[in-house]
Amino acid sequence: MGDAFVDALELFPRGLLYVGMGVVILVAARIAQDLVTPYRIGEQISHKDNVALALSITGYYLGVVIVFLGALYEPFGSSAVVDGLGFTEEYWRDALSVLIYSVIGIVALNVARLLVDRLVLYKFSTEKEIVTDQNAGVGAVELGVYVAVGLVVAGAVSGPEGGPLTALVFGVLGFLTLALYAFFYDLTTPYDIHEQIESGNAAVGVALGGNLIAIGVVVFKAVFGEFVDWQASLAEFFTFAALGFVLLFVVRRVVDLVLFPGVKVSDELSVDRNLGAAFIMAGSVISVSLILFFAV
Repeated sequence: MGDAFVDALELFPRGLLYVGMGVVILVAARIAQDLVTPYRIGEQISHKDNVALALSITGYYLGVVIVFLGALYEPFGSSAVVDGLGFTEEYWRDALSVLIYSVIGIVALNVARLLVDRLVLYKFSTEKEIVTDQNAGVGAVELGVYVAVGLVVAGAVSGPEGGPLTALVFGVLGFLTLALYAFFYDLTTPYDIHEQIESGNAAVGVALGGNLIAIGVVVFKAVFGEFVDWQASLAEFFTFAALGFVLLFVVRRVVDLVLFPGVKVSDELSVDRNLGAAFIMAGSVISVSLILFFAV
């Protein structure tokens, strides 16, 4: 007990520093988002009670923290040790690495807004839908994209091997996988997701956002951990990506048959605009993706 207490005291300053870094990263993320958006975020949230934008920003902050934790994974598991209550030079190098990767993550998440506009919800202006129309469905999709992109970047920068090149390659592959899955999702639903979401159907937006988070977890699994070599790592990535597409498609069908007997989930989402059904669908696919992450 005594030794454990001493160890905890030795680790406390290191943990406290990372908590402080996390707060700084979130503040930097807020400033960055203010700079790249043409509207005043504070005014939209506090004066106009814009729930759609609040959903989007929630996903943005979650994505930032996920990237931060992905960058933190290696230093906490590496040889960056604390000498008594002091910090070694190697520890400060690792802390700087966490900071740099977190800043890269903030850039990637702000680029993710373009991903939504150009590759996911490309048939209308997401900015107009969120700011002018306060469309909660679009906000839910952006939340899903931010979290999914955060998972992709976190997986790409984590692990003791690899480097900036591997992080870049797998980050780009992860982004493309998210976009392809959104297209695949649209093809395998009996309704047009763009038409439904643009018309203010929040249920369809929540279901799509949940599916994007689920495929983000799968991609995170594909790129997370130690980089061995290009052939093995790329093969593992494409295998998990293909498995994720098939598995999530099957889960959607199982949810339709088992959890909603006698009705169609597609009708609940597109006709009845049933938010309860949307949350159940989103929760189901995310849960299965998490099982895949820990079981394989």
